[in-house]
Amino acid sequence: MDCRYTIQFFNEWHCGSGLAAGADIDLLVVKDKQDLPFVPGKTVKGLVREAIEVLCQLGECDENVICQLFGKPGDKQENLTHQGMCVFSNATLHDDVSSAIASNGLSQHLYRNVSSTAIDDDGVAKEHSLRNVEVVVPCTVEGRVYNVPQEHYELLRRAFAMIKRMGQSRNRGYGRCDMKLMKIVKS
Repeated sequence: MDCRYTIQFFNEWHCGSGLAAGADIDLLVVKDKQDLPFVPGKTVKGLVREAIEVLCQLGECDENVICQLFGKPGDKQENLTHQGMCVFSNATLHDDVSSAIASNGLSQHLYRNVSSTAIDDDGVAKEHSLRNVEVVVPCTVEGRVYNVPQEHYELLRRAFAMIKRMGQSRNRGYGRCDMKLMKIVKS
């Protein structure tokens, strides 16, 4: 079965691209061809896998379920991996929202630059510690999870609900979110 998931961000968030903008911005967010933000599917997959690992440690499921759903690393010498059943798409803005933003040239209004610096024990800013990070304003993005086994839907749904923060600096207040997994009802 295929499922749809949503991520509703309650404050600014940053899923990094690994790129910088010269001396202006140290960390840019990942963007699509239309200059719109998205959450990579592999980021979502990793967080959901981690949540299911916690559920397994609590005795809620068997660890074989993790391998079945997400795969497992193989022999490092032969560079083999065993692929899991579930495939996670990127989480993007809804098509209607994306079209409206792109057609009106509004994508630059989705981003802010946030500056921060490290403070030493005396309460003074440390030299050369100023960082500028690009963040995305609060919004809702959605994606798909393909090939979800019916018998593991409820486990995945619970794992999605456990995730409350996402992206860089999530332990410092960024990326507060609510994630939901829903079955796709075909009409």
